[in-house]
Amino acid sequence: MPQPLSLLHVLPSFDLDARGARVARLMSAFGDRARHRLVVADAARLAARQRIGKGVRYEIAQEAPPLAGRPSLARYEALAKLMRGHDLVLTYDWAAIDAVMARRVFARGLPPVIHHEDGFADAEAGGLRRDRTIYRRLALSAAHALVVPSRAIERIALETWRQPRARVHRIANGVATALYAERPDPRALPGFARNERELTIGAVGALLPHKDLPALVRAVGGLSTRFRLVVVGEGPERDAIERTGLAMGIDDRVVLTGAVERPYRYMGLFDVLALSSTSEQSPTSVVEAMAAGLPVVSPPVGDVAEMVAPENLPFVTEHHGEVRLRDAIQALAGDPALRGRVGAANRAKARAEFDEADMIARYAGLYAEAAGRPACLG
Repeated sequence: MPQPLSLLHVLPSFDLDARGARVARLMSAFGDRARHRLVVADAARLAARQRIGKGVRYEIAQEAPPLAGRPSLARYEALAKLMRGHDLVLTYDWAAIDAVMARRVFARGLPPVIHHEDGFADAEAGGLRRDRTIYRRLALSAAHALVVPSRAIERIALETWRQPRARVHRIANGVATALYAERPDPRALPGFARNERELTIGAVGALLPHKDLPALVRAVGGLSTRFRLVVVGEGPERDAIERTGLAMGIDDRVVLTGAVERPYRYMGLFDVLALSSTSEQSPTSVVEAMAAGLPVVSPPVGDVAEMVAPENLPFVTEHHGEVRLRDAIQALAGDPALRGRVGAANRAKARAEFDEADMIARYAGLYAEAAGRPACLG
């Protein structure tokens, strides 16, 4: 039996966000064909471990060199030492970029590196920083490949970071679309029971500032229909969401469930998925909603307008703003047939373009080719 591929993952965190969920899914899909070592900058954020399949061989590195800090040859050398002995190094987002730079500085004897960029939720959420752009250009010259999930980051990689076309691979995040066609579990969400006489608006994701969920609360507060807003996720903005509900006098119609696993069990309980983010790339929650046959209401962020079916485009607002979100939701609220048509078109597109089988196959092929062992991951 061939030796399993040895993969070193260098991550900022291993949360149950789009990045963490995807990494866990790929680890599970590769099964016994790979073994994994994870270097996680924030070792307290390891929730995605629960998504790793049984029998997958992995470890969390305990005494790895720090990923953050002032650039220095000593830290690069320590990172290079960590990389030796593996078949392939997989780095993720800005917090891991120094590992890519270490590959540039200490190239001899090191395995290839594939870097992944999923988005900009920290100091670059409001715009790219020039110092980071220059650093990425230097570091990424040592990468075998750069993987991005969205057209927006692909354009940045090609035009701003000046990466050669052959190095950049856009692989959309995928989900197990067939699971989302099954009947949802009416008891899946704590504190929520669906009422067919209300419009149920879902919002799914970490409760972070760039999601701007208080704006969504204000938007739905202006609806002229009975509704319930169900927010699935956990994070530092929870109090702000609750305060906004109280200020709007709709706290009894806003349900915060906390983080809930296996979204295919509950996505179909919603009538509409709504986003209010100021920054996104290729949100997995949009793919999940599409697979469940829901219309999506969103501001013009990331790839959302390109992800949804043409029938859904009128509900991706032209500009940001709570009134525009309210009006888009209101247009769907009173027309169940319209919701059904838009949702059916979204489901068809999700199955055709965002199924996880294609995502897994593309990552498996890219990783195996980079390691010089074609087809070793299936």
